[in-house]
Amino acid sequence: MSLIYLQTLILSLIQGISEFIPVSSSAHLVLFSEIFNSYKSSVLMDASLHLGSLIAIMHYFFRDLIDFTNNKKILNLLVIGSLPLIIVGYFFYEYSIYENLRNIEIIAWSTLVFGILLYFSDKSVASNSFENNINLKNIFIIGFVQILALIPGASRAGIVITGSRFLNFNRYDAAKISFILSIPALLGASVLTIKDSFVKEDMINSNIILGIILSYIFSYLTIKYFLIYTKNFSLNVFVIYRVLLSLVLFYFIYF
Repeated sequence: MSLIYLQTLILSLIQGISEFIPVSSSAHLVLFSEIFNSYKSSVLMDASLHLGSLIAIMHYFFRDLIDFTNNKKILNLLVIGSLPLIIVGYFFYEYSIYENLRNIEIIAWSTLVFGILLYFSDKSVASNSFENNINLKNIFIIGFVQILALIPGASRAGIVITGSRFLNFNRYDAAKISFILSIPALLGASVLTIKDSFVKEDMINSNIILGIILSYIFSYLTIKYFLIYTKNFSLNVFVIYRVLLSLVLFYFIYF
């Protein structure tokens, strides 16, 4: 296997797994680039990874999405929940604010702080369900909390799950809310990066197609098994991972 295909495999694995669990895909992709400092993914490769994850989430929740088209209330609420991140995210993108935040020190601190918040949120009493308790107040709060995902290392999935758990949604439905709200986020990321790829004249090739396929596979499997996990276990394993990762990063930053 050539180096470029091996890098695509690793990037797809990182994207597919970390996009949907509370550990931050952007942080891990940045760390991968730092470790292999001679490697920088193309704009089109970034788009292909996001596109693979988008296809996976739409495939897994296809029936739910069809049901939402017949349930205008839930559909409207999900649109409302997505708007804050889309609006603020576009502002961050246009003014290159996000790129300026992509450094190891910020990732280390946000990994730790939002990991601790995840721990405390997971202690909440689970009394709310997606079907019965998704309302304007809850989705409004979750939507604005999701803006914090623009901080590298915070984790969009982690932020939404944390906010949902503080609102007393059970782990399974907190994860489900996170997954469904990822659709507009992934769609926006795909559209923006594909637009940029035409400006930079990136070309679709076999490696780009491989990135889409592998990202789809890893994303789909992560969605499936993370939902099973949330029905049976706490989120402590992700909290522990985040704390350990932040400590390792602190060591390299400050020592």
